[in-house]
Amino acid sequence: ATMAPVLVALLALLALALLVELSRHRAIAARLPPGPPALPLLGNLLQVSPFRTLQSLLKLSDRYGPVFTVWLGPRPVLVLCGTRAVREALVGNPEVFAGRGQMPTLESTFRGYGVVFADGERWRQLRRFSVMVLRDFGMGRQSIESRIQEEAQELLHEFQKAQGKPFDPTFLLSCAVSNIICSIVFGNRFQYQDPEFLELLRLMDESFREMSTAWAQLYNMAEPLLKFMPGPHRRIPQLLGTMRSFIAQRVRDNARTLDPHSPRDFIDAFLIQMNKEKDNPKSEFTMENLELTTLNLFFAGTETVSSTLRFGLLFLMRHPQVEEKIFEEISQVVGSGRAPALTDRSLMPFTNATIHEIQRCSDLIPMNVPHRVTRDTEFRGFCIPKAREKPQ
Repeated sequence: ATMAPVLVALLALLALALLVELSRHRAIAARLPPGPPALPLLGNLLQVSPFRTLQSLLKLSDRYGPVFTVWLGPRPVLVLCGTRAVREALVGNPEVFAGRGQMPTLESTFRGYGVVFADGERWRQLRRFSVMVLRDFGMGRQSIESRIQEEAQELLHEFQKAQGKPFDPTFLLSCAVSNIICSIVFGNRFQYQDPEFLELLRLMDESFREMSTAWAQLYNMAEPLLKFMPGPHRRIPQLLGTMRSFIAQRVRDNARTLDPHSPRDFIDAFLIQMNKEKDNPKSEFTMENLELTTLNLFFAGTETVSSTLRFGLLFLMRHPQVEEKIFEEISQVVGSGRAPALTDRSLMPFTNATIHEIQRCSDLIPMNVPHRVTRDTEFRGFCIPKAREKPQ
């Protein structure tokens, strides 16, 4: 009998919480594009499968059109399906839709730092600098193009060791692409069996595997409901933290031997810029942004490029007539006496078109990275409210 008042109070609180949530939901939903009916607290989590997220959203778009709203737990998400809607938002209104959305599995590591997860002025400063360094600045005596050519030769030597027998190129492709990033960021490449290099590859591979699991996808969708639960999602920050420690040690090594007049790599260039802006309180050239931008470069460059190359090999095996035409074009333009160069691109339209078609068909990131609107805006007749700021 003594428990009865407590139970009544708990039920009353639960009912009140549900009413508050329902009123909040209705107030927000009234301004957003329509979508499937959502349950209190759970939202549309029962309709958006973490195992087949893309397919679930495409199925919903058949009913609700190219612009609709789903609720991932208590969080409303605007879904854009199709080229027209995506282009209208990201190209037609780039400033408004340029904000980075939340990815809870990565939030505790990046916290809005690093060029990939930064917003606003921080993103502008880091992107401008990174593009300048990677595209225009040769970083010492060796250009980025020559680093790629050197690594391509090493990769060919490794392929030739198979002596014409079937083999799995996955590991070698990851080594080659990662080594190009290492050469740009750290100033040196590694031997493919170097223990330090192998550990770096292992950490990246495990991180991607964990982030690709259904549990990680579910956590990204329903983080408020799962935040305090144990699960595989807790391993991702540990793996990324180990990678960041590796990068931090390389940064310390570079700082000890830095020559401001002769940068050896991306880290040197960033350290020099940090020193130039040390008296600027609004500068985004900080140690945290250096370490996390370097980590971004590895993640953005390694898995995407190596997976695209693997898809390319698969597609060419399935379409030998295309492979033959590419071989003929390479033979005519490049020949066998030198490495391909970027200047050959305009002379090789079929090869260039095939590379673009491989990227289109492989569709590595079909849902893009999540975005958020940086201010209240109107889109296709609907009022899209500014998303809440990401935690810093």
